[in-house]
Amino acid sequence: MRKFIAENFQNMFPWAVFITTFGGAAYFSLSFEPDFSYITIAAIACLAILFIRRMPIAIRAAAFFAFGFCYAAAFTNLAATPQIPRPMRNSHIIGTATNIDHTPDKARIYINAENINPNSAGKMIVRVSLSNDVAAPKIGDRVRATVTLFPPNGADAPGAFDYARWAYFNKLSATGFMTDFDVIETGRGNAFARLREYIHNKSQSFLTDSLVLGYKNALDADEGKIWTANGIAHVWSISGFHMTLVSGWLFAIFFLIFRSIPYVTRRVPARIPAMIGAAVGLMCYLFISGGGIATIRAFMMTMLVFAAAVFGRNAISMRNVCVAFLILFLINPHYIMQAGFQLSFAAVMGLVWFWNSYPKMPKNKIMRIIYAAAMTSIVATIFTTPFVAAHFGSVPIYGLIGNLILLPVFSLLIMPLVVAGTIGTLFGFSGALNLAHVVYEFTLRVAQCIANLPGANIIMPNIPNAAMMMFIIGFMTLMFVRTERIRTNYIICAIFLFAGVVTTIITPRPAFYATADHELVGFVVDGKLEFNKARAANHFFTFDTWKQINFEPTGTKNIRRRHDHGVYMFDTPNFRLAYIQKFVPLAENISALCRDDAVDFIVTYFDVRATQCNHKILRGGFVIYPSGRVKYVTASRPWHNQRQ
Repeated sequence: MRKFIAENFQNMFPWAVFITTFGGAAYFSLSFEPDFSYITIAAIACLAILFIRRMPIAIRAAAFFAFGFCYAAAFTNLAATPQIPRPMRNSHIIGTATNIDHTPDKARIYINAENINPNSAGKMIVRVSLSNDVAAPKIGDRVRATVTLFPPNGADAPGAFDYARWAYFNKLSATGFMTDFDVIETGRGNAFARLREYIHNKSQSFLTDSLVLGYKNALDADEGKIWTANGIAHVWSISGFHMTLVSGWLFAIFFLIFRSIPYVTRRVPARIPAMIGAAVGLMCYLFISGGGIATIRAFMMTMLVFAAAVFGRNAISMRNVCVAFLILFLINPHYIMQAGFQLSFAAVMGLVWFWNSYPKMPKNKIMRIIYAAAMTSIVATIFTTPFVAAHFGSVPIYGLIGNLILLPVFSLLIMPLVVAGTIGTLFGFSGALNLAHVVYEFTLRVAQCIANLPGANIIMPNIPNAAMMMFIIGFMTLMFVRTERIRTNYIICAIFLFAGVVTTIITPRPAFYATADHELVGFVVDGKLEFNKARAANHFFTFDTWKQINFEPTGTKNIRRRHDHGVYMFDTPNFRLAYIQKFVPLAENISALCRDDAVDFIVTYFDVRATQCNHKILRGGFVIYPSGRVKYVTASRPWHNQRQ
């Protein structure tokens, strides 16, 4: 054991970082909120242990895990994002427009509103949609608006995406739509937000909105599916791809400038001031692009590369990646639960590990380029596949083809033309941006052909948290474990990956689903989902979430189940369930259903208190498995409690 530890001593830091973040993930995955006083005591104890020099590795690892848990808990309590307690229809609010997010059919306006909830002091940030046919207020304007607001919904099933949690950690108190507004007072607002809006108005291009300004929903949804099927959807989220290109261009420009100044080159190498200039320019690009998680990660990695190059250190190392990983966790521990964070770091870590482990390249220059592009795509695909499957329910099988054919077009043509064209539109020249649209349309047709190939997307089963943990540990052992026998870490990795696959396969899928308000329910009949209604405005994404869990394609027609005089009876080999949505059928049938011993569960849209059969009545959001086991959706965390 000592020999093994000695061999892996230099990799202790990556393990410590991951163990710490595992603690944070454990906190977010709890079904209850731990007592904060105990959290404080545990955090102090953990810090004390971590500063003791001679400490067994197992205890130190437990201290790192506990510290991550405590840090996430403390951050959550300090965030304290206020939320509206219930839907507010046709309400009047007053606030300041702080930002605008543009989509093809509407603008999403962020308003720092005052006194929405009388029980919560201070202001709330709400996001309201406004049709593009109506001129939106300018950033910094103080407005009086008529809005309909909804509290962010929680998860639609155990382990599913919890929008309420995401909104809580992104300081969003409510979402909805705005029907009318008046500008009370004009203002200036945030300088970078106003600059982004100015560039948007001048360019009038979704390419600029997506690739320069970082608007995540500017691309048409149908076109987005095509790029996803080609495995290059990441180009529409500003990350390492964009940062690498922009930093390279900035470095080249500044390098040529400083090389032409003898006063500078006689004192320092031209690359050092060039890197400083590129870093400043890249920071401006970070703010203009909106500062998303993947963008911040890429910016931090680029800064570490620049710093390493200036000081003569190894620029691309796993330690640098883990430093960026830890910094982002400390900035906001909830980042580790978000898809962009997981995909971004999975791809980067996989590539750093591969190119550090297998640096040999073909001697032929053309073959070297092909090999580098192919292996980069393959490695990134392997390391991100579990996360893609877990978050999106499908995996593109032609990702390698899409990356080899289409990504160079974005790198060499579309991205440079968009950047140059965006700058040109600020001075009245739109030729480069128009050419970028022509190239894009041609590239889109090629992507459409690839997306139309048979089996472009493989539907994946729902991946439980236990399986995801096994996948992550498997990749960690592959990257971080060093042994005398070089293949031992591969064997350990394969064991964990296999265990994750088996866990995913044997995990049962629910037979019945219900939202927290019981407005929408789903019945699994012969392996297919049927619903009590074909549409539900308050649960727009719930249909696809349940389909994904049930291993069905999303975006398909919602099958409506028939009822018998307002009562939905659902029979399975292990339980019988009655669901009633309307009051009259409920009043006429509740007594009989309570007396019927064959009925195991009663689910209603209304809150029914019946002492004789209270044990049958299910409340809140939940799923029922074929065995009859009921599993409730967590609704007692800080991001939920304020609405109870």
